[in-house]
Amino acid sequence: MYPAELVLPMKAELTDNGFEELLTPQKVDETLKQEGTTLVMINSVCGCSAGTARPGVLLAVAHSEKKPDRLTTSFAGFDMAAVQQIRSHLLPYPPSSPAIALFKDGQLVHFIERHMIEGRPAQMIAANLVDAFEQYC
Repeated sequence: MYPAELVLPMKAELTDNGFEELLTPQKVDETLKQEGTTLVMINSVCGCSAGTARPGVLLAVAHSEKKPDRLTTSFAGFDMAAVQQIRSHLLPYPPSSPAIALFKDGQLVHFIERHMIEGRPAQMIAANLVDAFEQYC
């Protein structure tokens, strides 16, 4: 488990921009079963999360005409039980962090795994998400 003083500023990058934290398995299930669209960002301490995933998600939300009904996040290696529960909704995909998932009416409709984030610019991640928002939101 990562220390809070390391994780909290990385969490704040999203929560200060309207993302709600999913901190328990129950909150994950309650949120994902809601009608409409839910974006889930599995946050991480890695460089690709800081340099690409978080900025890409924030760019997409800021610049898309259509947006998910709910913006949510959980932190891998810190919000352990919640992340494990999110991952149970992402099967058959293997665990990945960072990762970005879009759910519609409780069903996974779009997923960006770590290997699709690494080495790509934030603008590419944002464009991918904007396309998904246009299709599903």
